[in-house]
Amino acid sequence: MQKSIVLFALSLLCIWGCRDSGSKSGDNRKKDSISKVVQDAARDIAGNFSEQSSMRFSANRLASFFARYDSLRSFQKDINTFYTGRNYSFAWFTDSGLTEQASHLYVRLENLPEEGLSVSLPYKRTLDTLINAGNTQTLEQKSETELLLTGLYFFFAQKVWGGLEESATQKVDWLMPRKKLSYSAFLDSVLKQGNTGTVKEPVYRQYNLLKEYLKKYKALPADNITVSLPGNKPIRPGDNSPEIIKLRKKLFLLGDLNNASDTTSPTYDSTLLKAVKRFQRRHGMTEDGIAGGGMVRELNIPVPQLIEKIMVNMERNRWLPTDVRGRYLAVNIPEFVLHAYYDDSLLWNMNVVVGKDVNKTVIFAGTISQVVFSPYWNVPPSILKKEILPGIQKNPNYLEKNHMEWNGPDVRQKPGPWNSLGQVKFLFPNSHSIYLHDTPSKGLFQESKRAFSHGCIRVANPKFLATYMLRDDSTWTADRIAKAMASGKEQFVGVKNPMPVFITYFTAWVDRQGDLNFREDIYKRDAQLSGLLLKR
Repeated sequence: MQKSIVLFALSLLCIWGCRDSGSKSGDNRKKDSISKVVQDAARDIAGNFSEQSSMRFSANRLASFFARYDSLRSFQKDINTFYTGRNYSFAWFTDSGLTEQASHLYVRLENLPEEGLSVSLPYKRTLDTLINAGNTQTLEQKSETELLLTGLYFFFAQKVWGGLEESATQKVDWLMPRKKLSYSAFLDSVLKQGNTGTVKEPVYRQYNLLKEYLKKYKALPADNITVSLPGNKPIRPGDNSPEIIKLRKKLFLLGDLNNASDTTSPTYDSTLLKAVKRFQRRHGMTEDGIAGGGMVRELNIPVPQLIEKIMVNMERNRWLPTDVRGRYLAVNIPEFVLHAYYDDSLLWNMNVVVGKDVNKTVIFAGTISQVVFSPYWNVPPSILKKEILPGIQKNPNYLEKNHMEWNGPDVRQKPGPWNSLGQVKFLFPNSHSIYLHDTPSKGLFQESKRAFSHGCIRVANPKFLATYMLRDDSTWTADRIAKAMASGKEQFVGVKNPMPVFITYFTAWVDRQGDLNFREDIYKRDAQLSGLLLKR
């Protein structure tokens, strides 16, 4: 058990991160952090979490417990390991009764639906009876309460912090590495004296932000407000119509219109304009203040469907590393945006174009290691078969017309402004043949929905991204980058500090302004995941 504590402490460097605002280099900070975590772990040996030592049970008690509580048998190894390290002393009791941590866990178990889960808590009635008995319990009842709390802690941790098994997430094409966490070691930290209510839970920060909105949306009144377009024409600033009252009420219900007193006017005024634009921003629409058919369709989505979308995205957040450190990039496919981060700080955003539904961009993680200026485009076999070869059959000059040439048995497009990859691409080796790249089709970045590619990710400002990726190499000035992009000669440049990139898929999240955002489920993955959650 002591070994598992130390190993878990080391893993906190990846899971929780070590914040240090001093002037040391990143490597030195990491070494100091490792040393401190190991020292802390050595002091906090299992068994020191409760002052009482008189209440224990025999190892044989575990066998009878699992015989009665068979649904918790999958956690038998973890529970055995936990109590072996404690020499079978009670963890949830002191000499005066149940600990505060036990009460806290009981409340969380009682409120499992608040975690965005549809699962039923096993043995709930038994747990209620034991907890309500309080200090009147016999030692035998206390040992049963003790083991049931521990078993249900592991049940809670698996469902709330871990989520679906990795085999299930692969069914929805989520190929990013899952976070690794020792729930037994985390239980030790939960039970440590003085940590009640202060332990940071092992979930990505978006999880708890969505959890708060889940509570708000579940508290909304029955949603029977349907907004229509008067005369089938968009609602514009200055318009006057009874439908505007419905629009106001719906926006108030969803939190975009702040005051109930603003819900009675049939006139489209400046207050309503602000609310409409806020709704449009939250849904990735053009913020023009015009309530057209697309906005009305989003407004009329029933609240229960929005609740389901929140729950689905809470589940996706369970799979993520809880704290990624340093510089990294993240593409959110349904948002059509590339984000650059340093630790938890958002540095900048960039619009992107992602794959069409028939050419879905893959959800995975990689590391950008090379920038390629004036690249050739090596035509993928599928495009060669479906598009290029039929084009050659119809027009013998097809290759020359499209600046292409044979490259052995393959076809490639020559570097230049016509090239499908534009003037630069960014490589992160992967088996999916996915990369970031420029494009000659600049107009597509003005669209609000940008799923047009064959699967790769087109970036709106490739020169800026190239400058950012090569910022640690002073020889690559802005002028040199511009010349390399326009040279027409392919050039590979290694990135001095290769950068992680995460290709993700979230259709609901809370932005930096604290507003809940929704996006269209362009690859129809939400319903598939929702079905898996209902089966768990």
